[in-house]
Amino acid sequence: MPRRTATLLASTLLLIAMLCAGVLIQVPYAEMSPGPTVNTLGVHGGDPVLNIKDKPGEKGDPKKYDTSGHLNMTTVRVTGSEYRMTLLGALSGWLSDDSLVVPHKTLYPEDKSAEEVDQENAEEFTASQESAKVAALKELDVPVSSYVAVGAVEKGAPAHKRLHAGDVITAVDGKPVSKPEQVGLVVRGHKPRDNVSFTVIPAAQVKAAQKKGKKPSSKDAGKVTVRTGKTKGESTARVGITTMLSHSFPFEIDIKLADIGGPSAGLMFALGIVDKLTPTDLTGGRFVAGTGTIDDSGKVGEIGGIQMKTLAARKKGARFFLTPAGNCATAAKARPDGLTLVKTSSMDDALSSLQKIRKGETDELTRCKAH
Repeated sequence: MPRRTATLLASTLLLIAMLCAGVLIQVPYAEMSPGPTVNTLGVHGGDPVLNIKDKPGEKGDPKKYDTSGHLNMTTVRVTGSEYRMTLLGALSGWLSDDSLVVPHKTLYPEDKSAEEVDQENAEEFTASQESAKVAALKELDVPVSSYVAVGAVEKGAPAHKRLHAGDVITAVDGKPVSKPEQVGLVVRGHKPRDNVSFTVIPAAQVKAAQKKGKKPSSKDAGKVTVRTGKTKGESTARVGITTMLSHSFPFEIDIKLADIGGPSAGLMFALGIVDKLTPTDLTGGRFVAGTGTIDDSGKVGEIGGIQMKTLAARKKGARFFLTPAGNCATAAKARPDGLTLVKTSSMDDALSSLQKIRKGETDELTRCKAH
């Protein structure tokens, strides 16, 4: 066989072998890509994303106003926990501008099951809605009542079937609590197999009060005794609950958005609520998108997958993107053409930037820069 033919044949066989290896060899990576982006001022799946409900005949009903433009929250689409990326898939993702390849454990930690990750994302999404409501109403000087509630109960834990998600805890061992961390401090002060007494308003009574825009009544509270267990690998007492700060609002704010998880829509939900409850049209008809966690005080926190979210927003038509300060440098390195990245650290920053956008004073915006 001529040398040239042999070389060509060997090269072809090597290429085939490499392609087969690329298709068959699995690598520990996952892929992120631009996800759906939804206008918080609009309708999704046939229902308003933000529905602020009047209570006819009750004093203090909210006055709602028409809105225009967009205040879009953005998402990232990720491969499932069972998906196993091939070497060829990873190479393709690394070369693509529309996807981001990350270690599989970044999305699905090895010490958590897929169900635990989904549950955590759902809880973070619920908590972000609560914080968005609080931050928005504080901005509008609307009073909000706060209390400590059970966020989740671990299956099989000492508190399982004794305490329930949504229960309000007013005291532990007779000591009043006003912050979630106070519950854990009292519990950890016990030894395993000690009894802990929780003063609890059941979730059903809490929900009924919330529907009326009222704070849960201590008259509905009762005592629940839980025998502590032991933290795995330690001698610390535990009961197996997570606690959170929950709230009562003077009117009902219903956020409907299915199949979304995580806390990153908090800022855009808060802005949407403010827009619907104030006569000022926040966007002035402009297309603004954004992302960012938000806490009860209105502080905006950074999120993951920022490059995919800016891509999703621009493809949908956004011209301005409210970007958490902590994500600014990363976002600026891959800024889509035609999209202005606006540095945002707080609710006040966002409202100030929206004022400049609707007035056409965009040269005065604080823009993200790549360091």
